[in-house]
Amino acid sequence: MSVRWSDEIDEVLVGDLTVAAAYVTPAGGAVVTGVAPCGLVDREQGAVGFTTSLGFAKKLDRIIRNPKVALAYHAREHGFSTRPEFVLAQGVASVDVTPSRARLDAFRPNAEQFLGAVKQGRLWDPLLREYYGERVFVDVEVVRMTAWPNLTAAGSPVVFGANLAPVGAAPQRPPQKGTEPRVDVDHAAGQLAALPHRLLAFTGADGLPVVVPVDLAGHDGAGIRLVAAAGLLPPGGRRAGFLAHSFRPQLVGLSTRTFTGWLEVADDGTAATYSPHTSKGFWAPPRKNLLLVSNGLFAKYGVWKARRSGVAEDLAKLAELAKLNADVDDPRAA
Repeated sequence: MSVRWSDEIDEVLVGDLTVAAAYVTPAGGAVVTGVAPCGLVDREQGAVGFTTSLGFAKKLDRIIRNPKVALAYHAREHGFSTRPEFVLAQGVASVDVTPSRARLDAFRPNAEQFLGAVKQGRLWDPLLREYYGERVFVDVEVVRMTAWPNLTAAGSPVVFGANLAPVGAAPQRPPQKGTEPRVDVDHAAGQLAALPHRLLAFTGADGLPVVVPVDLAGHDGAGIRLVAAAGLLPPGGRRAGFLAHSFRPQLVGLSTRTFTGWLEVADDGTAATYSPHTSKGFWAPPRKNLLLVSNGLFAKYGVWKARRSGVAEDLAKLAELAKLNADVDDPRAA
């Protein structure tokens, strides 16, 4: 039976401009990144989703191989809802690598509502052909929808679907290279301080990723100090992903910083130290035409690279195999 949620939560899902999407890594950690869902919600089917590009082949490969994902609806800026809730949708993804023209056409009004009118013309059409026409859809069948009463995720949540799992899996074994920071902590802390939305992702006890909001509480040689509402962070140490970002209307002008690293949580469950191991960033100019040019060129390169290397074909075959095996080996099982 499909998970059903309330009218209030549906308003959040169809209204947010951007969400934090998390997926599980082969080592048992989680990676979290910002995506634009553009109102992709099917309440009757208990599903949510987002689109992405073939240029992010590694992300797509990992989602297809382990389809347990989570979407955190964590910010109301520049969207269409003023609801106060922090909403976490956890579920099982299927990836449509080669969507039909009908699906792409049906998606266009959603994209224009959130991101502005589609650019067309003699110069724009060839530049943006891949950006508009080579989208990949990630559809998520919701297993659990959890809503906290505020954007800090403090207080008692309301749960739709599967019962809320324990906060986190058992502590993990430290990586062979150690848990110490591998990037400059002072520099990383400065980058994070400039970005207002900060989210931490880790793998839950049922294998589904968990994404929670956190705040900064200083830093030192051991890493970045974090605080979170009671009951959100799992005790002990584990691999975790970190996303910090800011954005403007229609995502014209945004800044993103993502990390992977090691999380160590104090016994009280509210304070933690994050040791960043890898760092990636992206900045987009607050000028529509310049942003579209960069998006168009990135999409062209990503599609060309994916096809040239055979990744596009491999992803399509892998996605089809995953669909065929879904009924035999249900990935929602813990």
